[in-house]
Amino acid sequence: MRKVAIATLGIVYGDIGTSPLYALKDCFGPNTIIPTPANILGVLSLIFWSLVLIVSVKYLAFVLSADNRGEGGILALMALTHPGGGGGRKPRYVILLLGLFGAALLYGDGVITPAISVLGAVEGLTVRQPAFAGWIVPLAVVILVGLFLLQQRGTGGIGAIFGPVMFLWFAAIAALGLAAIIAHPEVLGAISPWHAVDFFVRNRLPGFLILGSVFLILTGAEALYADMGHFGARPIRLVWFALVLPALLLNYFGQGALLLRDPSAAENLFFHLAPPWALYPMVVLATAAAVIASQAVISGAFSLTRQAVQLGYCPRVSIEHTSSVEIGQIFIPSVNWWLMLATIAVVLGFRSSTGLAGAYGVAVTSTMVITTLLLHVVSREVWGWSPWRATLLASAFLLIDLSFFGANLVKIPQGGWLPLLIAAGVYTLMATWKTGRQILSKRLQEKSVPLNILMADLAADPPLRVPGVAVFMSGNPGGTPPALVHNLAHNKVLHERVVFLTVVTEEVPHVAQAERVTVKHMGKGFHSVTARYGFMEDPNILDIIAGCQERRLIIPLEGTTFFLGREELVSTDRPGMARWRERLFAFMSRNALRATAFFQIPSTQVFEVGAQVEL
Repeated sequence: MRKVAIATLGIVYGDIGTSPLYALKDCFGPNTIIPTPANILGVLSLIFWSLVLIVSVKYLAFVLSADNRGEGGILALMALTHPGGGGGRKPRYVILLLGLFGAALLYGDGVITPAISVLGAVEGLTVRQPAFAGWIVPLAVVILVGLFLLQQRGTGGIGAIFGPVMFLWFAAIAALGLAAIIAHPEVLGAISPWHAVDFFVRNRLPGFLILGSVFLILTGAEALYADMGHFGARPIRLVWFALVLPALLLNYFGQGALLLRDPSAAENLFFHLAPPWALYPMVVLATAAAVIASQAVISGAFSLTRQAVQLGYCPRVSIEHTSSVEIGQIFIPSVNWWLMLATIAVVLGFRSSTGLAGAYGVAVTSTMVITTLLLHVVSREVWGWSPWRATLLASAFLLIDLSFFGANLVKIPQGGWLPLLIAAGVYTLMATWKTGRQILSKRLQEKSVPLNILMADLAADPPLRVPGVAVFMSGNPGGTPPALVHNLAHNKVLHERVVFLTVVTEEVPHVAQAERVTVKHMGKGFHSVTARYGFMEDPNILDIIAGCQERRLIIPLEGTTFFLGREELVSTDRPGMARWRERLFAFMSRNALRATAFFQIPSTQVFEVGAQVEL
């Protein structure tokens, strides 16, 4: 348990753990509220109760209980609601839309988190040496480039130091905060919720809008749920209550105590807590913590992409496993380089953590609202709660979530448009791919001959049979694969044994090995094979062949020919999607990873049959 707890500390809590670098500073920055004692206590009270109600109660007590066979994350939560099942088409479509857009928003978070975390860390250099200001952006870019270049090496080699470094980080920020609190213990009075109420009464609209800055303390809360599959709920809860929550509260209250003593320290609160001799060591430690926080978000983007591919919302991409032990440690080159370019562009465009604070929060608040709505569905349909009980819980969380969301809306002109723009782009790609695949399947099915009719025709007029095994991959178990029809039409022969292979992704993270492969012997040398995988698993042809062998269907890899269809897509005026989406889908299809590589089929044994399909 100790090793798991240390690993949890390093991976799960990096993002929320680096929020003290910029959160309280943004609350009392330029054009915000004046750091009077009453305002300081009011903001600290909001911070205390936000951490308790959102993280401790909502996420750790309830959301972590909504696991999809041990896996978490918004796509896993969406799959748990069975959007493809019954219950009415329109409600299910709304659930699907919410889940997809929530997933798309996380990519925006994946771009902004590395940028704001690294900038917030290296800005500590200017506390004692303002002359370093011109070096902040170039240094941040160099650190980020190094971080993304290291991704291809995997987290296995450096993962062992993540936990200890983050333990040192939390211990250090707790010590800095405690020293300031001892000097001004009256700051602890902010634990009373009365200070939060009084803050809103006195400041009214400006007080409400400051929630947009207070929310920065909660960025990373979604990671607690998304990373549940790697560590389990128990270690995540244990580490939060034993170390992370106390350390964060001590540091935030310590920053508040410093403000009570010196309101001018608001320009860089976190680093002003450190004594002069500890400033540069804290900059180094903060930079290491920021890199670790960024690593967690980047890894989350890789995991989210694999889930999207398996659930049919993203084209096939190259997925490299960087660990022979941990299935969750993967590297996706295309996602990595896209994130690197986008993150560097954000650093060059906004140039400071304060500038980026306006862009931060909009995506995460939106995701939290979506998580609450999906949680309501799960509590009703999976947990079996009564309507009033489920609605009462969701309403309580929505009241808080929507307050933060409303306060963050004013950030849209200041940079909040950026994550929304990224999310809109990603959502368009995912929705277009899913819809396009459905249309393509329908078009192919229109031309497909039912399998039972084909079998009858072959029995009446048997073609020449040649030695060997032919595997025809098809997405429609009941129809004849187009590749088989074309092969018969042009080559006039069939192999002695013909296997129709369909790979299905279930809406569960993992499928038990005993349930992986189903074989149906159809007679006359024909066999139908269905291979089932979870959305956290990668299909593998060798794994499927081994499963067939256990069910008395021997498919020798050598001597087997794999027939795959390769469609040339043509945009038309037929009902389906807009022409521009059809062209986008065709472009994505042309650039998707070939099935040969995705299913790890030997390329020398693949026979591709082309066909033109009108969308």
